[in-house]
Amino acid sequence: MSTDTIPLLQEMIRNRCVNDGTPDSGYEHRSVATLADFFGMGGTVVEPHPGRQSVVYRVPGTDPAAPTLTLLPHLDVVPVTEEAWNHDPFGAEVIDGFVWGRGAVDMLNLTAAMAVVFKQYLRQELPQLPGDLIFAAVADEEAGGALGAGHLVAERWDLVGCDYLLTEVAAPGFNTPTGLTLPVTVAEKGPAWRSLRLPGTPGHGSQPHGTDNALVGLAEAITKLAETPTPVDISPSWVEFISSIGLQPEVVRRLTDPDLIDDAIDDLDDADFARWVHACTHLTVAPTLMASGQKQNTIPDLGEASLDVRVTPGQDAETVDDQFRKALGPALYDRIEIIDDLDFPANRSDTEGPLWEAIAAAANELAGPATLVPMLTPVLTDARFFRQRGVTAYGVGLFAGDMDFAGALSMFHGNNERVGVTSVELTTQMLAATVALFGELTGSTDDR
Repeated sequence: MSTDTIPLLQEMIRNRCVNDGTPDSGYEHRSVATLADFFGMGGTVVEPHPGRQSVVYRVPGTDPAAPTLTLLPHLDVVPVTEEAWNHDPFGAEVIDGFVWGRGAVDMLNLTAAMAVVFKQYLRQELPQLPGDLIFAAVADEEAGGALGAGHLVAERWDLVGCDYLLTEVAAPGFNTPTGLTLPVTVAEKGPAWRSLRLPGTPGHGSQPHGTDNALVGLAEAITKLAETPTPVDISPSWVEFISSIGLQPEVVRRLTDPDLIDDAIDDLDDADFARWVHACTHLTVAPTLMASGQKQNTIPDLGEASLDVRVTPGQDAETVDDQFRKALGPALYDRIEIIDDLDFPANRSDTEGPLWEAIAAAANELAGPATLVPMLTPVLTDARFFRQRGVTAYGVGLFAGDMDFAGALSMFHGNNERVGVTSVELTTQMLAATVALFGELTGSTDDR
């Protein structure tokens, strides 16, 4: 079974479904065609914009009262700077036991694994589950999902409506004295994206003294927002997570104390892990785009910038506004127009029920003694659309020892993205076992 996953992963990497955020990018239709060839049949294609295709397949269950499970991977990937890579980012070469390529970790490894698992049910190689099993490979996740999962949930709930969901983020586990601690993504931060607009007064670039240069004011604002410390949120779930992954007690104590955590993050040896810890425990503000001016010799009369702002489950839009007031100060805050581009609350699923139990049983079956630990992810996923409908959504995989937790997370949107062949095979086995065990747990008493 898992031997099919690597070739499918390679083909989808080579499809170059690069989503640059514009409607005409993405090209997910290429991987929809790949999946149709892989399954030997087409599914229901939804195309809200030319080329931006999602595809949905369904295997009916044996019991109309049993819960429906959806496997939800995405098909698009983010752009690359090709010259910064050691190997062709769309070559999907296997080198030193790793598949190299954009999307290898985010999330085409899971997309391929889910397809391989689903194919066995679609082709009736395995018996039906009690409830329906849905495979929905979606477009546009990397730009917010409006042309993918967001559209399906809003407009085609008849196709994707479910009770339980498996999607991203999958992360390597931690080896502790009591066995494997396996992170399961159960929550994510909420996007509170903002844009800034600052007016100025045009003039000749040869005479800058005393001018109202919009770019200078905008640069000052961005610097203040980027450098001002942001609010901390130490939640019970964060304490549970950081206490479960084998860190020294003193490190745990400092990483769970709001007054000590910033210094503790600075003291961490692993820069990738430090960034992730900071993101999971703080409001984050990252300037990402800036534009100003029309000509090199003209003082700009307008500056515009975009910021990626994300809130934890204990924060909201008011938290963001308070931070902007504090960072900018009254003079700048009153001059700048702050535009709310996207506000979506942080979201979470409970850690109970048949899918959680199935994941736990699968992990113990494949990895020996294993303990699940709920994990918040700072990134945006399509799970949020489904959680708003009351769906229980998780992300999970199973990795070999070829990459640690922080190393895997650093691959997301980074250079030299790659995933271990053995990890892809283990994740396929993990998902297969989880789906099968979910079926056993949701069957009627007579079926068990």
